[in-house]
Amino acid sequence: MTTSAPRQDWWLWRLVATGMAFTLFGVGGVLLRVLVFPAQRLLPGGLRERQRRARRTLSWTFRIFIRFMVRTGILTIDFRGAERLGQPGQMILANHPSLLDVVFLVGHVDNANCIVKHGLASNPFTRGPIAGCGYITNDESFDMFDRAAEVLRNGETLIVFPEGTRTPRDSSPRFHRGACAIALRGARVVTPVVISMNPRSLTKGEPWYRIPPSRMRYVIHVGEDVDPAAWLAAHPLPIAGRRMNDYLHAYFEAELARAAPARAAPNQPSPIAANPESKLDESTGT
Repeated sequence: MTTSAPRQDWWLWRLVATGMAFTLFGVGGVLLRVLVFPAQRLLPGGLRERQRRARRTLSWTFRIFIRFMVRTGILTIDFRGAERLGQPGQMILANHPSLLDVVFLVGHVDNANCIVKHGLASNPFTRGPIAGCGYITNDESFDMFDRAAEVLRNGETLIVFPEGTRTPRDSSPRFHRGACAIALRGARVVTPVVISMNPRSLTKGEPWYRIPPSRMRYVIHVGEDVDPAAWLAAHPLPIAGRRMNDYLHAYFEAELARAAPARAAPNQPSPIAANPESKLDESTGT
């Protein structure tokens, strides 16, 4: 007979704070759609300039949202190597253990494009930011692959979750080869970002109120850049895509396995919670 873990870290307060966070997220998405983005469209500039303003606004909003979650004790986050994100033509390739992963990455890169779940484009709380920022939906059509490769060739940063959905609980990431196919056609560099968290929460199909017994602790590690051109030089395109995908899949499995003992270590204070100069603690506008 198994016993549940004891509730820690002001569990009841974290439940209330989590409800507040989800409410803020939903209300914020609606306000961006009906007030902020329409007002920004009245400013001078073409489509790309409007998208750039919308992305910077969303990034700033996510930074405030993350700061709220840290300050209220919902989670801690240790983001290592974030300064290397946001290069022109860079594909940021990350695993996807929880609902908040895109929030962390978009919050750290002011002008990133992103491939998002197709259903979010019709969600009343998320369709405004997705349309305003010009994000690409993963309908898995040839047009989607072409658009993703084109934005990379145009010098945009592109955030991709190659699993296509959140990693199931007690499972390892399983990458689709489409991300590598896009990278080989357009990316100047691919940067793996390994996201580990303990305890696991906000997984696919899990309601927001099923919070873990202790505070969520995220460690996000930016790995070394991968040069797509090196893979194309060694193999024809279809083979290069398979080999590159196998390499990245093995890399993430090894990094997540290495992070597992660290998750079992005693809890350490969050650098973001302790460091007032962190980017997530900025309060300036876009």
